[in-house]
Amino acid sequence: MLKKIIALVSVTLLFIQCKEEINPFLISNDSVGTLTRGMTIKEIDSTFAKDSIVKLYAQNEELPTQGEVEIYEKNGTKLVSISPVTNNDPDALISNFQFFDPRYKTDKGLNLSSTFKDIKANYKISNIETTISTVVIFLEDNDLFINIDKNELPENFRYNPNLVIDITNIPDEAKIKYFMLSWKIDEFEKK
Repeated sequence: MLKKIIALVSVTLLFIQCKEEINPFLISNDSVGTLTRGMTIKEIDSTFAKDSIVKLYAQNEELPTQGEVEIYEKNGTKLVSISPVTNNDPDALISNFQFFDPRYKTDKGLNLSSTFKDIKANYKISNIETTISTVVIFLEDNDLFINIDKNELPENFRYNPNLVIDITNIPDEAKIKYFMLSWKIDEFEKK
């Protein structure tokens, strides 16, 4: 009997050790840590139970989480902002993330502390658009997009919003201003 118990405990420990632990800061096209495409905004309550969830634009604190939220560690470190498709529905699907902590990174190491050189070395850029104050970089086959402040560009590209900016106009050492992920969730809404 004792041998059976020892064997059972050994097998159980082996399965526990072999279980792959999910990195809570890993970003992919279909997940951010344990959050996956198709999850609702109210599900973040259990995912971030050890952190502080700040409900932006909350109308009733007693309802499940709905609308845009910011997640902070208990020590006050701002981690991420998460937005659903619609703000008034706790069952709305999560659609957007803005990352504030450099621990959030892709499998290729891209994070908020990366430079434009890191982006070029690891991803193919599909499009570059300009706004009044930033350059938005879209990655091919990826739901990530990155904003670089125009102050990181050579001076002749900073002030004219009509200039077309391409890869050669952005210095390698340009830093990321905003690091974001936007899920296309049409296929989940139809279910």
